[in-house]
Amino acid sequence: MLIPNTSPSFLPWEDDDAAPQWGAIFGNDNPLALEIGCGVGDFIVQMAELHPELNFIALDFYNKGCIKTCKRVDKAGLANVKILRAEARSFTEACLPHNALRKVIINCPDPWPKLRHRKRRLVNSEFVAWLSRFLQPGADFHFATDFDDYGLDVAEFMAGQEGFDNQLAPDKYRHSLEGYPISKYMRRFLDAGQQIYYVHYKKQQP
Repeated sequence: MLIPNTSPSFLPWEDDDAAPQWGAIFGNDNPLALEIGCGVGDFIVQMAELHPELNFIALDFYNKGCIKTCKRVDKAGLANVKILRAEARSFTEACLPHNALRKVIINCPDPWPKLRHRKRRLVNSEFVAWLSRFLQPGADFHFATDFDDYGLDVAEFMAGQEGFDNQLAPDKYRHSLEGYPISKYMRRFLDAGQQIYYVHYKKQQP
């Protein structure tokens, strides 16, 4: 049984619900940004504070993570973040028009480390091609992972991904990124001497 989430930052949504009216929900027409997999919310709070000009939609499939994220957002008094418990693909298809997003952020998704499970990874070339339909020209695509193989894989296929420009060129990835918050989850790996792989692209202008 799910713990009820009564936070004003939480937006209840089910697969058969109508698409949210984002301008009415946020009270403005600022551009939308999407974080897929918000975890416990420390990253999205930092990002929303850095970018008050954007309205952030934070998704997570786990109810406890959504509750923790809401508590952090509410404590920070942020009006430019809404949290939803939803699966990324079904939510995006149902709730976001094409060319709606100014920024997409995916931090440390499940790496499915066993070789036979790697086809289950969220971020691959097909996923980015699908996601591209929802990105505005010039929109940012951010990916970060603590898992070496995943970081190298995404960096490699993004280098040949049609319709995107590398913002870290000539590097395919970096281990630090100025202006990009570090989550508590990332900090745990950095403190243990492991590296984070950052990939940053923009959707090409027509």
